[in-house]
Amino acid sequence: MTAPRFVDGLEAFAERYTGFIVDQWGVLHDGARPYPGAVEALMELKRRNKRVVLLTNSGRRAATNEERLKQLGFNTGLLDGIVTSGEATWLALRDRTLPPFDRLGRRCHLVTSGDDRGPVEGLDLEVVREVDEADFVYFTFLQAALDEVDRYDPMLERARARSLPFICSNPDRVAVNAGGLTAAPGSVAARYAAMGGEVVYVGKPHRPIYAACLDVLEELEPAEIVCIGDSTEHDIKGANDMNLAACFVECGIHAEHFPEGASRAGKVHALDLLCAEHECLPDYVIPRFRW
Repeated sequence: MTAPRFVDGLEAFAERYTGFIVDQWGVLHDGARPYPGAVEALMELKRRNKRVVLLTNSGRRAATNEERLKQLGFNTGLLDGIVTSGEATWLALRDRTLPPFDRLGRRCHLVTSGDDRGPVEGLDLEVVREVDEADFVYFTFLQAALDEVDRYDPMLERARARSLPFICSNPDRVAVNAGGLTAAPGSVAARYAAMGGEVVYVGKPHRPIYAACLDVLEELEPAEIVCIGDSTEHDIKGANDMNLAACFVECGIHAEHFPEGASRAGKVHALDLLCAEHECLPDYVIPRFRW
């Protein structure tokens, strides 16, 4: 791989690609408002007849994510498709053809956002209150500070004692919001795996979620597609594993490593450390998702 190109925005490389697979949180918005230039960048891509798929490690269904984007001021008509890990998990639980979904029981201990039942709506599942009654644990959402994840350990230990599978529909370990970084479901899943529990991840950087994006971008060759995201572990690693071009966005979950005014040498060093940790490398680096 060649060294990444640090550029000001999408304009520097957009003409090379027809398909754009774009992350949501930390790229388009912070959960409360769009990042400056993000709405306009999507409009410019559409004006140039680019095809854009939103790919997010959100445990929520695609329709729920679409409504949230509209509330934040995005025109979802600019998107050719929305692929969420929550939607992919819902389909896997419905169809039950892929392992280990083909052997899961029907009783589910669900951890979700408030009263959101979208992840299990229409499925032949019984949501149970206690993990001791469940056939598997299903995490779609997490509301916890980075130092509060251990509060789930007692539940995880009970699940591990019963050898319950842990379905994680959001592999992210941290999430970006308006107040900073918070823990995400992947952090709990990692603790369960460390206990020796069986964890099933649905989402980036795993290949099936990218296959769903390629279905939307049918007829495009891999060389015509670029993936844009803020996580080296998920967005950049996932793109590399699929042999797709990758663009890293500085302002997301790794923003503290790329402070405003940092020197190019400092940014290169920070990126080298992040990429070495996950054995990945982007083709491009932009400060934020903007034209």
